[in-house]
Amino acid sequence: MRVSILRWSLLLVALPLLTACGSKDEEAAPETSSALTVALTPVRTYPLARSVVVSGPVSAYEEMQLGVELSGQRVTALNVDVGQQVKKGQVLLELDHRTLDSSLAQAEASTQEAYAAVVLAQAQHARGSKLAAEQLLSAADLDQLRATATQAQAQLTTARALGDAAKLQRDFAQLRAPADGVISKRLVQPGQVVSAGSELLRLIRDGRLEWRAELPENQLAQVAVGNDIVLAYAGEEITGTVRAVTPGIDAQTRTGTVYADLPSPGPLKPGTFVEGRILTGKGQALMVPSQAVVQRDGHSYVFVTPDKQTVQRRRVSVGQSTQGRIEIVDGLKTGEQVVSEGAGFLGDGDRVRAVAGKKASTP
Repeated sequence: MRVSILRWSLLLVALPLLTACGSKDEEAAPETSSALTVALTPVRTYPLARSVVVSGPVSAYEEMQLGVELSGQRVTALNVDVGQQVKKGQVLLELDHRTLDSSLAQAEASTQEAYAAVVLAQAQHARGSKLAAEQLLSAADLDQLRATATQAQAQLTTARALGDAAKLQRDFAQLRAPADGVISKRLVQPGQVVSAGSELLRLIRDGRLEWRAELPENQLAQVAVGNDIVLAYAGEEITGTVRAVTPGIDAQTRTGTVYADLPSPGPLKPGTFVEGRILTGKGQALMVPSQAVVQRDGHSYVFVTPDKQTVQRRRVSVGQSTQGRIEIVDGLKTGEQVVSEGAGFLGDGDRVRAVAGKKASTP
């Protein structure tokens, strides 16, 4: 009986002590658990290939609209289709030329008739000149023969001009390629009656393509003729060169246009809209790991820790990104420590336990 009472007495004495120990552990636990382990990386200077990233369409360098110069004629033959390669002078389509053939034949016959009249008039004038020399033909008759020969020569010239016009009209019945290239559009069908000047086919001259990009004035000033460009499309990198930059800025959009030649367009087609990088030169830049920059409220922030125990949120201006790093344009100095791992979980003033960045790289 006395032993049981003694045990209960010891238990009552021990309970407050156990409770006090538990309270101390619970008070210490939050302090330990509230410190987030983060990795730090110093801000460093790296070499950086300067570039401007912008999107734009792929277009034909020169797209020619082709039509005929005759009206009211029916298309009898269409020899090409969209995507077909053609050579300069190749017949693309033909019009009904039966009436034109008849007119050409009449013009050729008239020319032959006029030529025969010239031969006869010249022969008569030659004989008259001999007779006049022997006093057997009067001067008035000789003048008449000379005039007849001159008139016949003029008629021959007129007949030849009419023949050339008829031949030209006949040639107009065939639409020929004005240059090597690729047919990009077809707006005509066999049997269709066409009119002069209407667009029937469209030709990309030499199959040559270019990339066009609209840039704001601050970026346009960085681009120069001769800069290289790189377009990423369908798993390939297509390279080109800036051919021209507009000398002025559009007053409404405040942008200018960059034109870049694509010597080897690869899978690109006219009308394709792709993102490209215009390489504008090389330089040095302050950079941090991309994970160090967090986006909040539409702005870019990093977390710096001067004492490696607490962090301060700092707003920064960022530039280009490359190889897992991002350029810091404003807001940081060389050598400052930024949180490179775990920044997305932090708030201003949070306590941290800092370690060296595992992914930090040396310049």
